[in-house]
Amino acid sequence: MAATTWCRGALLLASLGLAGCANTHLGSDGHELVARDTAQPNTELGEVRDLGERRYTPNDWPEPLSARVRLPQGDDDDLRPAALLVHGGGWRNRTPDDMEEIAEALTRRGFVTVNIEHRFAPDYRFPAQLHDLQQAMAWLHANAEAWRVDTDRIVGVGFSSGAHLVSLLALAGSHGPLATPHGGDRTRLAAVVAGGTPTDLFKFDDGKLVVQFLGGTRAEVPEQYRLASPARQIQSTPPPFFLFHGTWDRLVPVDHATDFYQALRAQGGEAELFLQHGRGHFLSFLTRGSAIEAGLDFLKRQVSHPDR
Repeated sequence: MAATTWCRGALLLASLGLAGCANTHLGSDGHELVARDTAQPNTELGEVRDLGERRYTPNDWPEPLSARVRLPQGDDDDLRPAALLVHGGGWRNRTPDDMEEIAEALTRRGFVTVNIEHRFAPDYRFPAQLHDLQQAMAWLHANAEAWRVDTDRIVGVGFSSGAHLVSLLALAGSHGPLATPHGGDRTRLAAVVAGGTPTDLFKFDDGKLVVQFLGGTRAEVPEQYRLASPARQIQSTPPPFFLFHGTWDRLVPVDHATDFYQALRAQGGEAELFLQHGRGHFLSFLTRGSAIEAGLDFLKRQVSHPDR
């Protein structure tokens, strides 16, 4: 990574006084919020109706892909928010099983949840995976009436490569070159929770996962790297973002989060950053309790806002 980029991230971390802290939670104003070490119980959780797996892709899609759908139980006829969930796995493996616990927690808080599969590299290169997410959003819109979804209150949740895809969908999936041919207004997200997110793919040293995902090195396909980097796609006021990241992450170094957080704020966006101290990439997900609890609170505030 560039020396200046590394220095920015290092200076931010140093300024926080990290020693001895389990978590640091920064708000949109750059000031520290109260960070909880463990998830606090929610006493207002609702019941869940599990619709199981349903195919969300059309018949002519390159691969049949499924989504696991849950609906909150309730007797009222009010429209409710929804969440698109995307698992990690280096764009090449894993399943929606990884996101099931988070999906259920969201549904119990009143969200319709759609936990999706997507196509894998190297058989399918970027932007195929983004097209899958755009198709999932179109499918969610098509079912909005049946599931009582307020399409202005759809959020995205992901970890690692899934967080990368959700972030890119939020920033560039509805307009610009990545909106063609499957994007547009129906792919807009109202807010995002993203953990362990690769935000600038130029920061990677031409590692196998990224090269297979994008089809070449930084020197060979620089435009692919630019288009696929959420940090380089902040073209207007972004939707609200909640970022969580392990400070000892060696797979996706923490400056991906700290630099992205600063860039979102610089563009006038609402952003929160939850740093999990002493945790690497996988441990930050396995011990995500307090981060996810704070992220769910963030999403609830966003979709409850009268202007959203």
